[in-house]
Amino acid sequence: MSKNTEMLSHEKVRLTEGFWKEKRELTRDVTLMSIYDRFTETGRFASLDFNHPDPHIFWDSDIAKWIEGAAYLLEDKRDERIEKLVDEAVEKIKLHQRPDGYFNIHFDTKEPAARFSRYTDHELYDLGHLTEAAVAYKRATGKRDLLDVCIRYIDLVDRVFRVEHSAAFDTPGHEEIELALYKMYRETGEEKYLTLMRYFIDTRGTSDKDKTYDVFGTNRYSQAHIPVREQTTAEGHSVRAMYLYCAMADLAREDGDEALRKACETLFENVVTRRMYVTGGIGSSHVGEAFTFDYDLMNRTAYAETCAALGLALFARRMWLIEPKGIYADIAELALYNGSLSGISLSGDSFFYENPLEIHTQVIKHNGLYTKARDSMPIAQRVKVFSCSCCPPNLLRVIASIGDFAFSEGSDTLYSNLFMGCEADTSFGRITEKTGYPYDGSVEYAMPDGAESFTLAVHIPAWAGSDYTLTLNGRLYEAVPRDGYVYITRAWEKDDILRLEMNMEARLVEANPAVHEDCGRVAVMRGPIVYCAEEVDNGRFVKDIAVSGERPFTAEWNDAMNLPVLRTTGSRRVWPDSNPLYSASRSRRRECGVTLIPYAAFANRGESDMAVWLLEER
Repeated sequence: MSKNTEMLSHEKVRLTEGFWKEKRELTRDVTLMSIYDRFTETGRFASLDFNHPDPHIFWDSDIAKWIEGAAYLLEDKRDERIEKLVDEAVEKIKLHQRPDGYFNIHFDTKEPAARFSRYTDHELYDLGHLTEAAVAYKRATGKRDLLDVCIRYIDLVDRVFRVEHSAAFDTPGHEEIELALYKMYRETGEEKYLTLMRYFIDTRGTSDKDKTYDVFGTNRYSQAHIPVREQTTAEGHSVRAMYLYCAMADLAREDGDEALRKACETLFENVVTRRMYVTGGIGSSHVGEAFTFDYDLMNRTAYAETCAALGLALFARRMWLIEPKGIYADIAELALYNGSLSGISLSGDSFFYENPLEIHTQVIKHNGLYTKARDSMPIAQRVKVFSCSCCPPNLLRVIASIGDFAFSEGSDTLYSNLFMGCEADTSFGRITEKTGYPYDGSVEYAMPDGAESFTLAVHIPAWAGSDYTLTLNGRLYEAVPRDGYVYITRAWEKDDILRLEMNMEARLVEANPAVHEDCGRVAVMRGPIVYCAEEVDNGRFVKDIAVSGERPFTAEWNDAMNLPVLRTTGSRRVWPDSNPLYSASRSRRRECGVTLIPYAAFANRGESDMAVWLLEER
């Protein structure tokens, strides 16, 4: 297995126009300080003084992800005010780090004698996020104080877990440190980090000491029910699962481990063909925030945590580094544009933890009347902060480093994976990419001056099928796709322009009949974007709307939301004026205008019923 494909880091990808530039600027101008302010109000940052009466077990990770996101934004625009806030937090961490390297707000404040005693309490997860933040901040600013803190802490963890086996458990209850250890290995070149990462992955599912929450009666919740190389179905807590699979993919690629690679491929296939919503959301049940069984994808009660969709995109990105296949880029863009971005408001300052595919506001309000027998149901409006607020800073750090998804490199091939307007400093020279994607199907590459012969591999999204054209300097270029990419090899010359044009017509998507809730219904997509119907545009009973593939859809720009909406003619039932509960008389349908908005933009205009899956006219 080749290890020659590398991610082109976001540090080498300067966003210049379009969708992701706007989203990243919004995170810099609004989201970054909005999250900081909410975390200040809730005591997260003050808890670094170790005087909060009840700090949560994962407040460390909330702070760390905020620092990581801030670091990525500082890379291209230093900001003394933001650096001062980060530096103040780092100084407090340094001040309170124990002599042996340990640092954890909850345990050091409330129960220092209980450290490393509970598998479920996130110590290693917290350290993982703190380490990723430390690497990012050092790369952005050159400041390594936080990195030195993490080095000392990781040395302690290595001794306690891998050498002495003196902790009460053997592997992280919530995976994440494995990703950070790999990042540390790549940053420092020190083998010890890879050794500890390998130990945690190889030990998972083999230890009698690892006992998780009594959710499923087994360690399936934390993916510790069997050794990782034997796992074939995505189980348990969906975010934990994605972080584990990301680490497995990193290690499989690094070690050339065929058994680990095969497990990653099998798990990825299980997720995306049987356990994923059409939006790229994953984790269908609130019980354990977890996967359940194949095709169990309820809409109104969908859990589909924002962090899980982000995790799926991160997993997909690692899989295309192992082997460039279009399916990985397809899933990454599906999860990013839909199930992830639905987690943040258009204004950039409020968030969803769960991302349902259907909202019935009356049901939610009625459910709120109960105190002891209420159902678990997603909220209908985003909020500024949650008690468990992992998703907001996770969105911040991923959007701030979104350039990681643009390109990857082989020894003689540059892969264009996700489209974004940018200038990329690649091993083959500076490439300029111009595009209005995902709302426009045109992508243009300007090649570097005097580059040696190399291959540009351009991802052709599966949604485009064969309905695209490729031109080189204005002339049609014939290339047969291979595993979702077209390969163009030549000695590139100054002013060479390669252009991809994809048809952005709306299309109807059906679900497998095993997804029983979606039988007889269709979802509407345009490009990689899933659309939905809201009551605010279409009136009551949006689930009674029927659309047809035989009627045209038109895309119209909505200035208020700064995005395209789709309009078509559909139909809905005309119900008798007597309004019976049931009727044996077949109701007639009347034509009606239908307006659809991108799924990620729902619930931005007040509470409104919403549906992704609509009836299909036949």
